Amino acid sequence: MLDELRAMSREGRLELSVHDYFDDDALWNYLIGLDVSVLLYRFGTHSGWLEACYDLGTTVLAPSCGFYPQQRPCLTYGHDRQGLDAESLRDAVRTAYEERPVRRADPVERGAERFRIARAHETLYAGLL
Repeated sequence: MLDELRAMSREGRLELSVHDYFDDDALWNYLIGLDVSVLLYRFGTHSGWLEACYDLGTTVLAPSCGFYPQQRPCLTYGHDRQGLDAESLRDAVRTAYEERPVRRADPVERGAERFRIARAHETLYAGLL
């Protein structure tokens, strides 16, 4: 796949960036600079990457596996253990390009959410002790 992506990059069909791991600041700068971030998971339930993109307002295309649309607003395409639905991915990319959806967390609501989650964990842990 990397060879195909490199060939498409040489042809000017996409911009490819291969790099080492980012520290937090570099990751946030990278994510905020994207037009769209495509999650390539074939299995899983939730994504920290999706959370970061939501905080920054970066559009996400998430696979049909897992619970990504229930986690945060995102566009979806067919991708799971049975394989990739390339047509639905093309449709999702097209939608992202044509509609330019902006789905960004409200900082005040995000803070309130963190407080509610911390309280729920505290209550759960206290009940288990």
